Amino acid sequence: MAQKPIIQGHRGCRGEFPENTMPAFQHALEAGVTVLEMDVCMSSDGQVLVSHEPYMNSLYAIKPDGTPVLKSEENTLNVFKMSYNEVRKFDVGSRGNPLFPEQKKVFAYKPLLEEVFQWAEDFRKKTGKKIYYNIEIKSDPKEYGVSQPATVDEFSEKVWAVMAKHVRPEWIILQSFDFNVLKYWNKSIQSGHFPRVDLSALVTRKGPESTCTDLGFTPAIYSPNFTSLTQDIVNDCHTRGMKVIPWTVNELTDVKAMIQLGVDEIITDYPSRTLKNL
Repeated sequence: MAQKPIIQGHRGCRGEFPENTMPAFQHALEAGVTVLEMDVCMSSDGQVLVSHEPYMNSLYAIKPDGTPVLKSEENTLNVFKMSYNEVRKFDVGSRGNPLFPEQKKVFAYKPLLEEVFQWAEDFRKKTGKKIYYNIEIKSDPKEYGVSQPATVDEFSEKVWAVMAKHVRPEWIILQSFDFNVLKYWNKSIQSGHFPRVDLSALVTRKGPESTCTDLGFTPAIYSPNFTSLTQDIVNDCHTRGMKVIPWTVNELTDVKAMIQLGVDEIITDYPSRTLKNL
């Protein structure tokens, strides 16, 4: 019988509460999630904030004057060109998200990574529960110096500085689609500049062999779109010593299919529902 995998709350619990916000992370932990998955970007004043896009999303963001962000305004509302104080004034929860109709509509802002750590670590102390963090550095070579720092070195150093202040490295997974980010972290770990954290290669359909070849090393985790996974791929990863953590698995039939394949962890927008039905 296949073992039950660990469940990661995608952006906290995007299907249940506004993504990448304190209400989502709080709800996920209270529901029994042990791994919080989140994305980080940077503000103009060098603050590491939790956000999937480096801009205000017109699907759900509300401007400080109370009007919704328009699609035409997204490019001008680049968080890398805004101070964190400016970013925090946008409400990213009260409108809800049309793609996730079950999501609760509550006031929420884009928090600092530090704030998430502080709350979660306080929760750990109060409850004694295990908590891990899967942090994606949102990075794209086309965006270097545009919506993110000019180098992955600078971005990575800022993220690590926040981690080092609040959490232990063994509690961290560091993931990215940008292999330059993962290469920098691997080099920094090998040299002793960073302590060891688990590195996770995010891919859409790239197989494990080409992933390892392109990276130049074998990451701890292979994290593909779940629709690309086969038994052969899972077996290949495990033979190479990699864990398999697919994203984003929301339907219970798909969750069960992933369990049958023997994946190690599952990233889902609906962690409460998934945990109840495991």
